[in-house]
Amino acid sequence: MTTAPSKVGLGGGCHWCTEGVFTSLIGITNVNQGWIASNGKHSSLSEAIEVYFDPAVISLSDLIEIHLHTHASTSDHSMRGKYRSAIYTFDDIQFKQALHILNVLRADFDKAVITQVYAFKSFKPNKVELTDYFYSDHNRPFCQTYIQPKLRLLIARFNRHVDQHKMAEIGLKVSNNYPN
Repeated sequence: MTTAPSKVGLGGGCHWCTEGVFTSLIGITNVNQGWIASNGKHSSLSEAIEVYFDPAVISLSDLIEIHLHTHASTSDHSMRGKYRSAIYTFDDIQFKQALHILNVLRADFDKAVITQVYAFKSFKPNKVELTDYFYSDHNRPFCQTYIQPKLRLLIARFNRHVDQHKMAEIGLKVSNNYPN
């Protein structure tokens, strides 16, 4: 029996970085890169991704934990309008789950986590030629400087979730010697 894919929206930093991180995980069936808006004062579009995942392979809790550790989730910098630190949910049940998970994971950080949970309202995709940014050319200077360090963190901290074949394609080795 197969599980229907679930989806969640994630924003926090550059959508090229976030896309690169989440397309590197097993259990991810699709990632759409672009901008997401919520309601009210968060109705402006902010760089983010839609992540489609198989909850039988990777949980919402794992996705949120990875998200918090792979972007500046404790930094309330001046660009938060463009790079909102957020988890966008698609129904009330997922909203409550994400809030609970976020509250539990706050204990992992020395500084206050600024990430918020919002209801998903709309998505605007990026231009096709700018999607799959990392894996279409991982040797770009931007990819080397900003995305590869996040992938090394993934390997070091969340290796059981990392797609070893994708890492091999770009010359990064996933070792079972890393803690999970």
